[in-house]
Amino acid sequence: MVQFYKPVPAAAILGALVAPRDLDIENPNSIRNVASTIAYDAMTYYNGNTSSNPVQVGDLEDPYYWWVAGSLWGTMLDYYHFTGDATYNDVIIEALLAPSNTGPEFNYMPEEHAFEEGNDDLFFWGSAVLAAAERNFPQPIQGIPPWLDIGANVFNELAGRWNTTHCGGGLLWQIFASNPNGLDYKNSVSNGGFFQIAARMARATGNPTYLEWAERIWDWSFNVGFIDAEEYHVYDGAHASNNCEDTNRASFTYTSGIYLHGAAVLANYTGSSIWAERASRLLDGAGWFFGPFENSTNVLYERACERENNCSVDMSTHKGQLARFLWQATVLQPALRERVEEYMFPSAMAAAQSCTGGRNGFRCGLRWYVDGYDGSTGLGQQSCALEVIQGLLIHQAPAPLPAGEIRHVTERTW
Repeated sequence: MVQFYKPVPAAAILGALVAPRDLDIENPNSIRNVASTIAYDAMTYYNGNTSSNPVQVGDLEDPYYWWVAGSLWGTMLDYYHFTGDATYNDVIIEALLAPSNTGPEFNYMPEEHAFEEGNDDLFFWGSAVLAAAERNFPQPIQGIPPWLDIGANVFNELAGRWNTTHCGGGLLWQIFASNPNGLDYKNSVSNGGFFQIAARMARATGNPTYLEWAERIWDWSFNVGFIDAEEYHVYDGAHASNNCEDTNRASFTYTSGIYLHGAAVLANYTGSSIWAERASRLLDGAGWFFGPFENSTNVLYERACERENNCSVDMSTHKGQLARFLWQATVLQPALRERVEEYMFPSAMAAAQSCTGGRNGFRCGLRWYVDGYDGSTGLGQQSCALEVIQGLLIHQAPAPLPAGEIRHVTERTW
């Protein structure tokens, strides 16, 4: 029998904002309080719930693209699940179910965001809605498909665009002709996202079709060279017009995390040592995202841009995804936990020490390996710090629910 998780609400403990630099990673209350402070600041970047324009509900203002909004709601779902603080839950539900986000088919293909939506964007919204399903997050709105059904709709959208014209398969980066550059590029974030959604749908439903798709996507990604067969680094992508023979070896934190979590899900679901080994090897490959210098051992950083201090707004969000999926992989594959914690404990401490900027002195920086705040402020910086810190609580929260335990109707418990 499924029971709702009823932890002590962080908001009840908080009382006032707590300086993140005071984080005690051995104290759950300290972790909740620091997470609450960072979450509060992260949510100041969102004003869509107070706008008179319905298109802005669930979306973010410039310079953030629509996909970053989907990523934010995944982060805030994690926040509730780990801390028990329901402060933002009604806002999350409104954002995930706003017609301007779901579209009329409830597949996160809204006309309102067609000008900026690619296959990778679809993953971030789909990942959030699957997190809601896997945790029986309430959806108290009548006449709208359940979270899991919306996740199936997202999967079907991606499966319908599997492209065998070039490279023997794979998803293109973009969907619409209005974004022509991405129509000649197959990238790891789109295909890794599709792989992870297929894996999570397989575990959540027990339907073998999803497992078959996950295996197909993995094999294609591996054979085409997006996953390095020797080091298990994950590379950015390749051009379809060159039959994917010109692999761009740029590597970003979030793609490694996306594939790793999908492999951990399949190891948990199938019990296969093959998938367990793949998850472990991907963790090995992700090791080059930790410790840019000898005096910053095991501190997470964005290898592609942080040392040169030239990260784009998008890049500033990436390592939070790796942190999220590393933490979640430890629940599904406990054998990874010790190694992940060797990375995450120092990274959480370093992230907390960076959160001394801004007017209130609690805004987080981008480069955690410097001594304190580095002067770089933004939603990406807040959400990355939040994911690595709130994940410290993950083993006090329930694991993702398996097939048969996901409810189609849930009620508020806050």
